[in-house]
Amino acid sequence: MPGCLAGLAPPPPAALHLLLRGRSRMAFSAAAPSRAFQLRLNPLTGDSEWLVVDEAEGEDAGAAPPQTQRQLLAATSYLDMLNDAARNRAYRRAIDAAVSDPSARVLDIGAGTGLLSMMSARALGAVGGEGRGSVSACESYLPMGKLTRKVLRANGMENKVKLFHKRSDELEVGVELDSPADVLVSEILDSELLGEGLIPTLQQAHDSLLVKNPKTVPYRATTYGQLVESPFLWKMHDLHSNEANAADGVWLTPDGMENIVSVKLQQHAMQCDPLEDEIRLLSEPFKVFEFDFSERPESQRENKITIKTTGDGCVHAIISWWVLQLDSAGSIFYSTAPKWVRQSSIKDLPQRADDTKDWCDHWKHCVWFTQGRGAPVMKDQTLSLRASHNLTSISYQLLNPNDEACNGSLKADNLTLLPERIALYGDIHWRSALITAIKNALSDRSPQTCIVADDSIFLALLVSSLSPSSKVIAMFPGLRDTGATYLQAVANANNFSMDQIQVIGKRAASLSTDDLEHKKINLLVGEPFYCGSEGMLPWQNLRFWNARTLFDSMLSEDALIMPCKGVLKLCAMSLPDLWKSRRSLKDVEGFDHLVVNETLGACGDLPGEQQGPCLPYYVWQCGYTKKLSKVYSLMDFNFSEPIHSCFGKTKIEFANAGMCHGFAVWIDWVLDEKNSIVISTGPDSRYWKQGVQLLSKPVEVNPADDLAALVEASFDPASGDIVFTSSFS
Repeated sequence: MPGCLAGLAPPPPAALHLLLRGRSRMAFSAAAPSRAFQLRLNPLTGDSEWLVVDEAEGEDAGAAPPQTQRQLLAATSYLDMLNDAARNRAYRRAIDAAVSDPSARVLDIGAGTGLLSMMSARALGAVGGEGRGSVSACESYLPMGKLTRKVLRANGMENKVKLFHKRSDELEVGVELDSPADVLVSEILDSELLGEGLIPTLQQAHDSLLVKNPKTVPYRATTYGQLVESPFLWKMHDLHSNEANAADGVWLTPDGMENIVSVKLQQHAMQCDPLEDEIRLLSEPFKVFEFDFSERPESQRENKITIKTTGDGCVHAIISWWVLQLDSAGSIFYSTAPKWVRQSSIKDLPQRADDTKDWCDHWKHCVWFTQGRGAPVMKDQTLSLRASHNLTSISYQLLNPNDEACNGSLKADNLTLLPERIALYGDIHWRSALITAIKNALSDRSPQTCIVADDSIFLALLVSSLSPSSKVIAMFPGLRDTGATYLQAVANANNFSMDQIQVIGKRAASLSTDDLEHKKINLLVGEPFYCGSEGMLPWQNLRFWNARTLFDSMLSEDALIMPCKGVLKLCAMSLPDLWKSRRSLKDVEGFDHLVVNETLGACGDLPGEQQGPCLPYYVWQCGYTKKLSKVYSLMDFNFSEPIHSCFGKTKIEFANAGMCHGFAVWIDWVLDEKNSIVISTGPDSRYWKQGVQLLSKPVEVNPADDLAALVEASFDPASGDIVFTSSFS
């Protein structure tokens, strides 16, 4: 279960919500006996701050308010996992089969809500093991552990499961555990399989906590891959070719430096089923690695795989997934394979006993991008693929006949970004909008002092190129020295001198008049984009507004600010798959989970009109979706004024019939005062996440009816949060 990353080292400081390989499962806690803290990114300042999230201390000064606590736990995937009926059923069947000895001692690593522990205790009771066998569980995240105890009490299991608020490597036989465990149950898997510390957790458990040859649930995991061609995926890694097609004079990746800006070399979690019509398969699925949970795993391995191609094309990516064999008999499976694989009849691919699979967000597919333009292949060509894994990740390298990499390796000092940003930087329409806006801004202005307030390398290059006599200061609060090194490398190709550009590498609050040589700011620009804020709610980028406010005394009277405002937009949506994954829990495999709903931000069957939190999603990856209304404006954020509280409301009339599950919410950035150049971050673009506010209960709507929705929103400039309320009449 999620919640106890039994990893042997604390998370890195950047893991503010512990976003492990695209999956938010738990947060780092520094827990004292009666208090827990969680690291949170302040969306308006970019500062990291510790919040008290222990419910018992909720009244203390400095404690996170209840709404913030709910938001933190709601952003994890606990609720989505507990709504995955196929997963729960597979674990229950496998645990029932594994716990067959009345004297079995079961250890659950990463207890979460305690579901697997309770399944184990029930199975032990069914074989007459009460009093002789035992179930022990660890859950290191204290707020989650408190919730675990509530669930255990609600099910009369508090005396049947020993729960420890510790990581598994903090448990000792003879102290917490009476003896080594005979059965290990766990669910510490991410979309890539290894990213949540599976290998070091199993190593330490086999070394110190388990008997020799223990029973384990799951029993085995196998990773698979498939070569694909996809123009959409190609745009997410080949910036050089795409900006060459744009031919607009801005060179993020000049000739000879094609990989100086590149996608991060890792597996990227992504829902690939929506891309089925945009993907051309160039191989059959192939096995990559097998992991036996009943044995101590190796820290690293390498595997050379021979692949026969099934068509002509260009390998843009490797899509991968995994299959769990939960029982030793090989009859219970769970697969994260894409839809086209699950529907195939390929032999040697384990299929689940029930061939249905609900949409889920806790486990996605993984995409490994080939470098550059990809690898051209011919049908029936034999390729070699080198796969390797370390403690936490799997990587790939396509080889030519001489066993050399088809694409050169990236340099350590290259600037690496997420695939969505690579695609955006190569998008001709996005680039054109910014270029036009900046040219208009500079057309009637003399040499000036320009601040690039965010981490936009594009704007830093653009302003420096178009206005050689201006002084450009790039704040680069996230990129810092990396951004400075990058600008120096590409300066000549973009026809500007490093004498005219300066990288501060500071947050806005630290900028002083000394940094500006006591000159006023004439031009303040941003995309806005802040490294480290990717994947957060759209209004997290209102950090730009906060920066503009901090610069207020340093702005000239005629200072131009771009974007000049943000407009909060929304659209009514039918989102049955997402709503189902976030719905409130009742009975989960025979265990009452009602007590977790409010804490985990569930929707559906909640008291009154209570709504769950607004959460970030790529709407295009949310399973079945349908727009039920036109797009409405809800609130304006005017950047010509200092940051302040805002309120907005709008009446939503429905244009299409369907079941309304909530609203997609995003920000359109208005670049110029004439409102003629606008960059939208809505669902029609697949490069940004939107906010999704789900209803407490779905509402059936029809344009023929007189039904309308009233949506209100308020923005708090102190926290950066937006709170939504909605009603139907």
